[in-house]
Amino acid sequence: MCRASITRFALLIVAVVNSVLTMLGYETISEDLVNDAIAVGSGAYFLYAGWKNNYLSKKGLKQKEILQANKLTK
Repeated sequence: MCRASITRFALLIVAVVNSVLTMLGYETISEDLVNDAIAVGSGAYFLYAGWKNNYLSKKGLKQKEILQANKLTK
């Protein structure tokens, strides 16, 4: 398994446990904390996706030059 799969599975387990405990009447994680965590996670993901999907690094710029030289991009 890759690290991303393990992370997603762990988050799923935490969500299920939190849901069950909330259903039983226990307040385990406050709603504000959940909303803040989602906002931070979303922001980090958007920055990561923006970095990976654009030619911003030296390696990416070299890749773009090669693609353009072979007429594989606009």
